[in-house]
Amino acid sequence: MKATVIVPTYNEAQNLPGLMEQVFSLGLEDLSVLIVDDSSPDGTGELAENLAKKYPGRVEVMHRKAKLGLASAYIAGFRRAMERGAEAIFEMDADFSHSPEYLPRFLERLEHCDVVVGSRYAPGAALDPRWNLWRKWLSSAGNSYVRVVTGLKVKDTSAGFKCFRRRVLEGLALDGIRSEGYAFQIEVAYMCQKKGYKVEEVPIFFGQRAGGKSKMSLKIILEALWRPWRLRLSH
Repeated sequence: MKATVIVPTYNEAQNLPGLMEQVFSLGLEDLSVLIVDDSSPDGTGELAENLAKKYPGRVEVMHRKAKLGLASAYIAGFRRAMERGAEAIFEMDADFSHSPEYLPRFLERLEHCDVVVGSRYAPGAALDPRWNLWRKWLSSAGNSYVRVVTGLKVKDTSAGFKCFRRRVLEGLALDGIRSEGYAFQIEVAYMCQKKGYKVEEVPIFFGQRAGGKSKMSLKIILEALWRPWRLRLSH
């Protein structure tokens, strides 16, 4: 199955080389990576181009002119991956919170469902022990809040480590997505449930960021609070 991993980047120069090394050490011959860089000032875009030369035909880079946000990066990546014939399309962070070692497992499970979610809250999952109590509480409480408001059945509503069958993304109204930050993951999960796609959660170890700085902001948190209500009221 031809697969593409979409990795949005903004100031991820510290992480990207090691991430690509791990991805391609898995031996998945039909797997490629699409890096979508939002004009990172730390040189991530230039580094990504060097990686494309190091892994010819397996790494592609999309350069965007400004920091346009996670949602639009993934949507642009989805479209590009489908143009290039991908049958399985991954979302994965660049900071090693999502370990590439799960990619073969996701592809295996995709044979039995439409969407695979790398879940922090499925039985058997674990969070990095370096997470402090405040972060653990915020993540857990936020996830519970979203499930109550939207009625989502998936346990990890904002999971950013996913694998979609091509037909799922073809069936979603990508032009209608209004979220900008991490609420994008909630909106996509909600759309998949409304469409009746079969979703399977695979427990993962969710690691601490390896290098660089988190992109979390007050704006992103606030959007994640009000967007679920917009989704519920719109349906």
